[in-house]
Amino acid sequence: MTELSVVISDDDPLIRDALRDLLDAEPDLRVVAVARDADEAIALVERHAPAVVVLDVRMPGGGGGRAAREIKLRSPGTGILLLSAHADPAALDGAVLTGVGEHLVKGVPNSEIVEAVRRLGRR
Repeated sequence: MTELSVVISDDDPLIRDALRDLLDAEPDLRVVAVARDADEAIALVERHAPAVVVLDVRMPGGGGGRAAREIKLRSPGTGILLLSAHADPAALDGAVLTGVGEHLVKGVPNSEIVEAVRRLGRR
């Protein structure tokens, strides 16, 4: 089984830690970096070229939409999973245009997050 590398970006430290713990507990997933804002996410994806990046929709530095646009330009092979606190159609429409592979609402079962990361990482 090939290990998939993941970068996580969320401005909430509790969510960052929870996502890291969740994904690192999976034998085929490895969190290689964690960011607090869009700028840091972009820089870390450029540095690590992960299989998948998990982005919060609303975070400092332009949010997940801006980060997704930049990441698609700089690391086109990285799958993008967008997480949002609410099912925000406007955010999702913009995200789809920027190449986001999947969108989940925070609070979904952990298994859905893990499976989404695996799907994106194996595309």
